[in-house]
Amino acid sequence: QVQPVESGGGLVQAGGSLRVSCAASGRTFTSYVMGWFRQVPGKEREFVAAISYSGGTTYYADSVKGRFTISRDNAKNTVYLQMSSLKPADTAVYYCAAVERRGTTWARHRSSNFGQGTQVTVSS
Repeated sequence: QVQPVESGGGLVQAGGSLRVSCAASGRTFTSYVMGWFRQVPGKEREFVAAISYSGGTTYYADSVKGRFTISRDNAKNTVYLQMSSLKPADTAVYYCAAVERRGTTWARHRSSNFGQGTQVTVSS
């Protein structure tokens, strides 16, 4: 079971940058595609980005493409999300998890939990 712990959120002005991290427990971390999601109150959690086992392939939601970069350090069992050119619409709680492909999008893998999330707030 992959158990993630997200950190690094905070308050940033529009146009600024922030990096959030996800430390995942489990000896099989490198066996999973890892991903980031975000959620605002009253809305469903939405996919943001995913990264392959080796880190060589990445996937992004159209809303963040060109602004966000996902990366991973398998030696540290950690996944990162570097966010740039932030907009107020990026304000959300950010979660990570191991993911699997579901049709045209990504969803949480059955062997993973979401962590507690980390709040990102972008002020205008």
